[in-house]
Order: sequence, then C-alpha cells, then structure tokens
Amino acid sequence: MDNTDKTNPEEQAARIETGRLLFAQACEFVAGAATLDMLPDLPLTEVAFAGRSNVGKSSLINALTNRNTLARTSNTPGRTQQINFFDLGGRLYLVDLPGHGYAKASKEKIADWTDLVNTYLKGRANLRRVCLLIDARHGLKPVDREVMDMLDVAAVNYQIILTKVDKTNQSDLKSVLDKTQAELAKRPASHPEILRTSAAKGFGIEELRAELASMAEEIE
Repeated sequence: MDNTDKTNPEEQAARIETGRLLFAQACEFVAGAATLDMLPDLPLTEVAFAGRSNVGKSSLINALTNRNTLARTSNTPGRTQQINFFDLGGRLYLVDLPGHGYAKASKEKIADWTDLVNTYLKGRANLRRVCLLIDARHGLKPVDREVMDMLDVAAVNYQIILTKVDKTNQSDLKSVLDKTQAELAKRPASHPEILRTSAAKGFGIEELRAELASMAEEIE
C-alpha cells in the first residue's frame, strides 16, 4: 500500500524533506472562532481540514505536527465546536474545522456550526486548499458530497484525504479509491490526487506534509 507519486525518486525525496522541515517548526494555536465575527484577519496562506464528525481530523493534525495534544481528540463526535487556527512556523496556517454531519449537540448549535464553516469555506481569501477527510472504511457519504458541491460552486480547491486506512483491507480500500476517483473526475474544484493516511500507524503522513509544504509561504 502506497501513495502514488508521479515525480522521480529524487524529487519526491526532496519534497518529503521539505515537508519534514516545515512540520518540525513550532505550531501554535493562534485563534478560535465560534461565530462569524470572531474569524481572525490573518496574513498567511491557510489550509483547512474538513470532514464528518469523528473522521479523525484532530488525530491527523496531531500526527502531522508530531504533537499529541495540539488538536483536541475525542471519541465523541462533534467535540470540535469552533474553527481553530494554528500557525505553523510563521509560514502556513492549519485550520481545524468543526465536523459536519452527526454531532451530539442541539440542532440549533449544529446549524450555527454549519453556517460558520460554510461561510468560512466560501469566502476566505487566504484559503488555498481544503483537505476533505474521508473515512477509508466508508467512502463518500451524502454529507461529504454536499460539502463538495459547495466547494465546486465556490471554486475552492479541495483534496480528498482518506483516513484510518489501517482499519480496512486492500480490496475494500481499492474499491473506495476507485469509486472516489471516478467521482472526482466530474468535479471541477477537486485536486486529482487522493492521499491515504493512518494517524495511528503514521502511514501517508510524510506525503501529506510534502503536499502542504508546497503551499507554504516562502521565508523572505
């Protein structure tokens, strides 16, 4: 099982090293927004992590940054209740979004989160890419397609990141990959490459770091 890359080995090794160096930098929480008027005005490129509740966003962010508690993890869906912004080495903001779909909260609260996240995704000038996390065991769900529809209309680039690939077998994973790839081919704002990850096993973390590092601000 590997993440296919079309670059030659030397180029890929250089990309991996660039990603390693970026994510070795300090990563600090800088702001949290529970309402639209709390969204901060920040100067750097942003990469947002979106996905269904309990898809593993916080675990993936922690794995990327080599920190156990940077993003709060929980077995309770809907635990992230605001948009959290993290400054990675003064070169890139990582943005942890509330999970869409099921959450143990009131319908009014969930509606507020949905409005907040959708407004952020559609209107954030510095947002370079959305990493849309999909559980490798389940594939795309209707609520994921709703987010993809919105991002397609808003022309916001997004990339599918499969999570928890260690919890599925090769045959099922290939089926999910093939179905997802076929659907992405019809979507104008989607990034063509699907990355496979496991926060628990560390699989795919280097490749995702390399991908995100390609969007980081250069140091002057």
